[in-house]
Amino acid sequence: MSKVVGFVGAGRMGEPMVVRLVAAGYRTIVYARRDDVRERLQAAGAEVVDSTATIAERAEVIITCLYSDPQLIEVLGGPAGLLATARPDAVVVSHTTGAVSTVKALAAEYPQGPVLLDGPVSGSSDDIAHGRLTVLLGGPAEAAGAVRPVLEAYSSTVMATGVLGSALGVKLINNALFAANAQLVGVAAAVGRQLGVEENQLLDALAVASGNSFAADSIRKTGGFAKFGKLAGPFLRKDVAACVSATADLGVDLAGLRTAIADGPFDLI
Repeated sequence: MSKVVGFVGAGRMGEPMVVRLVAAGYRTIVYARRDDVRERLQAAGAEVVDSTATIAERAEVIITCLYSDPQLIEVLGGPAGLLATARPDAVVVSHTTGAVSTVKALAAEYPQGPVLLDGPVSGSSDDIAHGRLTVLLGGPAEAAGAVRPVLEAYSSTVMATGVLGSALGVKLINNALFAANAQLVGVAAAVGRQLGVEENQLLDALAVASGNSFAADSIRKTGGFAKFGKLAGPFLRKDVAACVSATADLGVDLAGLRTAIADGPFDLI
């Protein structure tokens, strides 16, 4: 394939994305800071560069997989950022789960620059490695259609959700619902203990019963409530904070979702 893909943010989620892009035949240019990551990606067949300027100059599709809004603003914004320096015909996809207002402000600041799509994801690094990630895409339909084949290198589902920011809206609701479900499973386990049911027995039973949920499966597969809280807790807290902030900015009430997220055994809000 001749399309050149630029990538910024080759971390826990981004690195397997790059590996899949290279394996799919895309010429992939990566900006990475850590030496060990650079070495692994070079060995995988990616071209590793020392600045985002090379990506801006050459890439037709630019993918960023960054942890937070401040990082996204740092990479995309400003006179040296990718939205100011990339080819005007390029499409930029942001996999960051953050505020709708951030992507809208960045796009408005550079109306003559490349098209910006919000592309939050659902799934794990293992899902990426096996090509079964879900990507939500908000922004112009033509641009979303153009990048779909690229994103399908590591995704089994690429779903357009509408205007810029709509994908983040869907993802934030999804994250809030998952957090609420996890808390409800924790509350159910507390009730179960009062009934003499051990938590592992409950989780195993739920896996084959009508009360099962993705959250219950995640807790079970992680190894129980303690391990889930330790491993998933930091990411859930980040996602919940982003959801609370984003909905507050828009004057949207989380209502019962916020109550469920706050009232449970996990420290999420």
